[in-house]
Amino acid sequence: MHRFFTASARACAVVGLLAACPSSSDARGEGEGEGEREGEGEGEPAAPSTVQIFDAARIGSNGALDNFQVVRADIDVGTARVSSATLVVDLGTSCFPFAQWADNPPPAGQNWPADCDAFDRNFHFLINDPADSAVDDATVPLELVRAITPFGGPMHLEVDITDVVNGLVVSGRSGRHRLSAHITTYSDGEGIVSGIDGGWDVSARLDLVPGTPARNVVDVRSLFFGNLTIDKLVSEHVVELGEGERGALFVRTTGHGGPNSDSGCFGPAEEFCRRTHRVQIDDDVDIGFVPQRSDCADLCTLTTGTIPGGGRIEYCAENPTGSINSVRADRANWCPGSVTPPFDFGIAAGVGAHDLSWSVARIAEGGSWLTSLTVFVLR
Repeated sequence: MHRFFTASARACAVVGLLAACPSSSDARGEGEGEGEREGEGEGEPAAPSTVQIFDAARIGSNGALDNFQVVRADIDVGTARVSSATLVVDLGTSCFPFAQWADNPPPAGQNWPADCDAFDRNFHFLINDPADSAVDDATVPLELVRAITPFGGPMHLEVDITDVVNGLVVSGRSGRHRLSAHITTYSDGEGIVSGIDGGWDVSARLDLVPGTPARNVVDVRSLFFGNLTIDKLVSEHVVELGEGERGALFVRTTGHGGPNSDSGCFGPAEEFCRRTHRVQIDDDVDIGFVPQRSDCADLCTLTTGTIPGGGRIEYCAENPTGSINSVRADRANWCPGSVTPPFDFGIAAGVGAHDLSWSVARIAEGGSWLTSLTVFVLR
C-alpha cells in the first residue's frame, strides 16, 4: 500500500493530486476531441494502438479567447499495462520557413506575420486525475514533458511516458484523463518583436504498444507543480511505501524571469542564473546540485536564407527568429527548442513514510523556477 500527502502548507499554491477533459471553455482544433484509439479489434491479439489527441490545435495569445495559452482534450490510457507509451508532438508555426511569408506577409509597418510568435516560450504537457471528466482544475497536474519552444521554429518531440501510463493503470486510475498542452505565448501589439496575434499549432498523439514493461511501476503521483519564487522556496512531502516497494523522485525545474542580475547570474534574468538546489530524502539522500544547460550552442546551426522582400539573413536553423547570441547562451537548465529532462532521485526501499524536501538557495526578486515533483512507485 502506498499513499502520498503534503506535509507543509508551503508546498504549493495549488494543492492536490494529478488533474484532466474538455469543458465548454476548452478550445479544439478541427479533427480534435476525445482521444480516439486506432488499431484495436475484438477477438484479436492486442496490437499497437494510437490515441489521437490534437490535430493542429491552435494555442493563442489573445487573453479574451478560450484557447489563450492552452488547449485540452480527453484521452483514454486503456486498462492494460504497456511495454511502451510514446507521446509524439509536432509544433507548427507561421514564422518559418520564411517562404510562407509570401502568402502571409507582415502587416504594413510590422516585422512579423500577424499570427507568428517569434519568441521562445515555456511549453509543457500535463495530465490530470481522476478519470471523471468534470474535474476541478485546481488539482495538481502531473507534468509529462517540459520543453521550450524554438525561437519561431517548428518542433518535433517523441517522449517516453511508459511509466506514467503503467502507473495510472496498475494503481486503478485508468480510463479517461484530461491532457493539456500549455505555451506561454504573448502578442506584441505593435508587431515589432513578435506578431500582433501570435500563437502556435500543436498536434499530438499517444502511441501505445501492449506487453510487459521494462520495470514494474505500480503507481505515479504528482506532488507539486508550480513556480517557486523568492517568497516560496521549499516544498515538503511524505511518501509512504508498502512491502517490496521502492520509489523514484523526478524533479523538473527551469529558471525564468527576473529583471535584474545579481550574484550567481551571468545575464539580466533568473534564466541566466546559477542556483544551488537541494533534494533531501530521509537521511539517505542529501544532494546539492546546480541545474544548468551549457549545450545551447548545439541548437544553432548557422544558415543563410531569404525573407520575402527583406533580403538575405543569417540565422540558427533550429531557432530561426532568435538572436544568434541569445540562442547560444547558457541558461538555467533549458535551451530554446529543446526538452528539459528530469533529474531522477531514488527513494530507499522500506515500508512506511519517507520524507522528501526540495529547495532553492536563492531566487532573485521577480524571478521564478518552474518546478514539478513526480513520484513513481516500483515493485
